[in-house]
Amino acid sequence: MVKIVGMIPARMKASRFPGKPLHPIHGRPMLEHVWHRASMFPRWDLLAICTCDREIMDFARAKGFAAIMTADTHVRALDRVAEGAEKCGLALDPDDIVVCAQGDEPMMRPDMIEAVVRPFFEDPSVEGTVLATHIIDEAIFRNPDTVKLVHDTNGDVLYTSRAPIPYCAQFTPELGARRIHGILAFRWHYLRTFMALPQTPLEIQEACDSNRLCGSGRRQRVAPYPYVPSFSVDSPADIGLVERAMFDDPLWGKY
Repeated sequence: MVKIVGMIPARMKASRFPGKPLHPIHGRPMLEHVWHRASMFPRWDLLAICTCDREIMDFARAKGFAAIMTADTHVRALDRVAEGAEKCGLALDPDDIVVCAQGDEPMMRPDMIEAVVRPFFEDPSVEGTVLATHIIDEAIFRNPDTVKLVHDTNGDVLYTSRAPIPYCAQFTPELGARRIHGILAFRWHYLRTFMALPQTPLEIQEACDSNRLCGSGRRQRVAPYPYVPSFSVDSPADIGLVERAMFDDPLWGKY
């Protein structure tokens, strides 16, 4: 049986929002929301927080959440996830699946995780996936904190950018623009390949992990997910947006 391992990468020194993982949302640290929502996915063989910060480790242990200490030298979240998977205590086979559930997605839903896992079982050639949701709001389309993507006719990522892509003279929801929603998954052997690749110029310029793959001629399948009012936390201004949206979220009050 293929094992499914979940890693929640989190660090305190985020450049745009220091201390973000433990910032309160409705009285609970953001990371606590992420943990409880991710843990609702029923198919985990293991779920753990991976971090380089003692403060986050202490928080996780106090809550009874599994946590793994990683190096403080990682540039990208996926590098941290790969180290966490190596140290997770399970013997991972090459085709096992490692899911990266970003620690700044306090409104994630368990069916989002199901969406990034499903393509591996539908198409054996798939080695990596990324969740992508439709953009219906022009402000999000124009926001450089939001990473957009375009894909080919097979559904594989061509490019990810903080710029508004694809081009349009006037934005409409019918454009079909999509943004990365911070959940990605990889076959274990493919994640190890990612670790061995050098950073690419476009990865550095756009500050997005996925460009290391497409910039190296490798594939990552888009896992589409319909629009829902679900927001990432990139800056302190996003906290109020998330708190307001949570009142209408179906998981509100269930943990």
